[in-house]
Amino acid sequence: MSEKDIKFTVFTKPWRMPVKELAGYVKSLGFDGVELPIREGYQVVPEEIEKLKDVVKIFADYGLTVPSIAPLGKIDERVLSACKEARVDIIRQCIRIPAGTGYMKMMEKVWKEFDELVPLLDKYGVRIGIQNHCDLFVCNAMGIRYLIERYNPKHFCAVWDPMHCALNGEDPRLAVDILWSHLGMVNLKNAYWRRKTGTEAEYVRWGWYATSGRQGLASWPLVARVLKEYGYNGVVCLTAEYTDEASVDRLIKEDIEFARLCFADNNGLDIPEE
Repeated sequence: MSEKDIKFTVFTKPWRMPVKELAGYVKSLGFDGVELPIREGYQVVPEEIEKLKDVVKIFADYGLTVPSIAPLGKIDERVLSACKEARVDIIRQCIRIPAGTGYMKMMEKVWKEFDELVPLLDKYGVRIGIQNHCDLFVCNAMGIRYLIERYNPKHFCAVWDPMHCALNGEDPRLAVDILWSHLGMVNLKNAYWRRKTGTEAEYVRWGWYATSGRQGLASWPLVARVLKEYGYNGVVCLTAEYTDEASVDRLIKEDIEFARLCFADNNGLDIPEE
């Protein structure tokens, strides 16, 4: 497996421009496709989800695919039907654990919802991809596996986010092994923890800072090496998430170039072993 076997997409949340303008811009950056946010103010809004097929066709005219979408809120039959018509494979979701709910109680609730969705996922041939997210979410690889291992990966798959694993101290060499049976897509971004209070504060607070691919806690060269060792040949989605939002256009251009280098054979990159 090499860089040519990977399809690089970008989450288009930072850009609210018209569809044709967005498609041309993404193509100029060197991506193979996009992940669309299905949200108010974007190219496809929830109440007009049936237009997804037409938007996907516009991207196809520019040589771009739309393998995944990221809606907010509940997934219903209308969304699944629109995905089938548009040939979108994965609906990406994060599972939030509301404060005071309790992790295990939330898992029981989610399992009931997932059980009800299985017949519809079977009917429409669409997968729900569960992404790990730090803080009050299903936050790491083992959390995703615990949630979805009871399901067929053609219904529920894992969207592995190495950045959020790194923020939780989870090594990519372990994460990929944990998720491999259900791995459907990879998110690629980076961040590090940054102190939010001064050195004299009575109680210290930390927050994470979304940065470029080269600068964060997650080693993209190591992530790429592990995925190559396992023979991964699917979608890698760069989520274009940066705390410095004013620099998104510069940073995403740098990051797609770095991502392709990381997955290239004999790239000469230094890979941390510990």
